[in-house]
Amino acid sequence: MKQCTHTDALPAVDPEPLSDTCRECQEAGTHPVQLRLCLECGHVGCCDSSPLQHATEHYKQTGHPVMRTFEPGEDWRWCFVDHVLV
Repeated sequence: MKQCTHTDALPAVDPEPLSDTCRECQEAGTHPVQLRLCLECGHVGCCDSSPLQHATEHYKQTGHPVMRTFEPGEDWRWCFVDHVLV
């Protein structure tokens, strides 16, 4: 079973979200399907089911490896580098 090698480097507390929605979707005039929170800097982006996949784009531009769901009632994290739920 593959494990994430990046969770030890995360802050002890999740960062404050920079927004309550995907700003890139707002600017582009699209609607996010679901939101994701970058656990390194607090960027909020839309998921890969959204038209423009801003959470993944944020990872590609910054290299910030781990995000968590930003949806009410959900509690999971994803490592983009290791491709595993953490």
